[in-house]
Amino acid sequence: MQTRKPESRSRLTREERYRQLIEVAWQIAGDEGTEALTLGRLSERAGVTKPVVYDHFITRSGLLAALYREFDNRQTEVMDKALNAGSPTLTGRAEVIAASYVDCVLRQGREIPGIIAALAGSPELEKIKRDYETVFIEKCRALLAPFANASSIASAGLWAMLGAAEALSYAATMGDITPQQAKDELCETIKAMVARNT
Repeated sequence: MQTRKPESRSRLTREERYRQLIEVAWQIAGDEGTEALTLGRLSERAGVTKPVVYDHFITRSGLLAALYREFDNRQTEVMDKALNAGSPTLTGRAEVIAASYVDCVLRQGREIPGIIAALAGSPELEKIKRDYETVFIEKCRALLAPFANASSIASAGLWAMLGAAEALSYAATMGDITPQQAKDELCETIKAMVARNT
């Protein structure tokens, strides 16, 4: 693939340059795989000098963490928007959680499983992933608790729900099941988990 000539840094603001680098990083992960995603490769594909890339991410771990944050922020935004428009019932909330999770993984494509796998390879990155997962789980606990008779929804069930969400989304991205099958199964898993807490 032909690389562009480096651009003058002054053409883009810092935020605009960051957005450009994030977009190109996702493209590399999608086209060449997560293993190819290095700061040097990002520099080449973005048509900027290496110092520009290092200024934004410092290390490859920093870049991977930034990509995961992007994914998590997008997922939160999609979920919040759907919750505001959805039905405040158990089924309504389960459908929103399931659809938001699966749709965000599918929108990102096969790149996100690679990013998640790369995060697991470093204690620092694993902690970042775990922190975001904990926030997601607590959000789901708050959304679903009104439909459980118990004082709270057990953490074990919520972690099982998250594991199911990851596995079903991955199966959908690989074409093993359809996106709708992934959403339906995850929705039923969520409702069954809440039912066990009644």
